[in-house]
Amino acid sequence: MIKAENLTKRFYDTVAVDHIHAEIHNGSVFGLIGTNGAGKSTFLRMAAGILKPDEGSITVDDETVFENTKVKARCFYIPDEPYFLSNGTAEDMKVFYQGIYPKFDAARFDKLLKNFELESRRKVQTFSKGMKKQLAVLLGICAGTDYLFCDETFDGLDPVMRQTVKSLFANDIDERNLTPVIASHNLRELEDICDHVGLLHKGGMLLSKDLDDMKLNIHKIQCVLPAGVGSSDLQGIDIIKTEQRGSLLTLTVRGKREEIQTILQAYHPVFFEMIPLSLEEIFISETEVAGYDIKRLVF
Repeated sequence: MIKAENLTKRFYDTVAVDHIHAEIHNGSVFGLIGTNGAGKSTFLRMAAGILKPDEGSITVDDETVFENTKVKARCFYIPDEPYFLSNGTAEDMKVFYQGIYPKFDAARFDKLLKNFELESRRKVQTFSKGMKKQLAVLLGICAGTDYLFCDETFDGLDPVMRQTVKSLFANDIDERNLTPVIASHNLRELEDICDHVGLLHKGGMLLSKDLDDMKLNIHKIQCVLPAGVGSSDLQGIDIIKTEQRGSLLTLTVRGKREEIQTILQAYHPVFFEMIPLSLEEIFISETEVAGYDIKRLVF
C-alpha cells in the first residue's frame, strides 16, 4: 500500500503539493485528476522516489521511497513526456531496463512490440507521440514492478489504443496484483478503469473517494410526478440537483437506493426510473456540494 501523510512539496515560493493525505491500496487502480499545475506530476514523482518531500512522508508498505533502492525497484514511472536513450531503439530500451528491473519480461515485451506494430530496430526519436507513449507503456508493463505511475499516459493515444492499454492494465491487475496510479486532466479517460479517484486542486486533495461507495450513495432519477406535485414536495429525499424539461423531472439524490425508491413510489409517479450516473456526473455533484465547479477545474 502507498500512503501519503501530510505530503508537501515546494518549488521556491510555489507549493506544488500541499499537505496531502492519501492511501492507495494494492491491486486497485487509483485515478488522480486535476488541471495542469494541480500537483499531479509532483505527487507521482514523490511516489516514485524521484523527488524528496519537504514535509510529511510517502511510503510503500511502510517504507520510505526516496533513496530507497529496494522500494524504487518495485515502481515504474511513465512521465508525460517519456525519456528514451539518445538515438536509442526499442531494443536498446529493452536492454537498458533489463539491467534495472530483474523481473523484466523480455519475451513478453518482444511479443507486445509486434502486436503493437512497433519496430524494434527503429530509432525511437522517429516515432510519433502516440508511438512513444505506447512504447513507454510496454516497457512499464513488462518491467514486472508492483506499482506503475502513469502521468497523462492516455494523452496522444487514439481511442482503440486507449482501450488496448487499459486491457493490458486490467490483465496485470488480475494476474499479478499490479497497482497503477494514473494521473489525468480528464475524468472521462478514467471512468471505465479506476476503483478510486482523487481530485487535486492547487496542490491540495479536494476529494478522494472509492467509486463503488460513491455510486451506492448517489443516484439519478427521471420521473413524471402527478399534477400538483413538485420536487419540493418530496419529503425524506436528499435532493442535490433538480432539472426539469416539460413534465420530465431529473433529480440527483443522495441516499440508499431502496429507501429512495420506496419514498418516491409513495407519491404515485406517472413515470419513474433510476439510471446510473457517469463518473463526471458523480464528481460534479460531489464538488458542487463542496463549493467547487469541477467543470471549470477539470474539463
